[in-house]
Amino acid sequence: MKHIVALQDVVTPWSDGLEPSDAELDAIEWEMPLILAEVDLLDAEITVLDRTPSVLDERRIRRARRKVLAARRDLTNQAAAVTGMAGGAA
Repeated sequence: MKHIVALQDVVTPWSDGLEPSDAELDAIEWEMPLILAEVDLLDAEITVLDRTPSVLDERRIRRARRKVLAARRDLTNQAAAVTGMAGGAA
């Protein structure tokens, strides 16, 4: 019996470029409040997928949406301050 084996290299060879750079990690850390707020909103929306939302569910979703909007506003204002834009974004 003959065995059929691949004589090719690994499809995705390991390289040093697969790890995130320090700049990418800093960007993720900078956006973390928005990421966490979006996760909270997604969690609130997933909770009511298979049932009719109660009053408390609706409050939770509204609160999570406001949290996402506030996080986006804060990040936009921080970016404007860093780049030196005049007038502010919010």
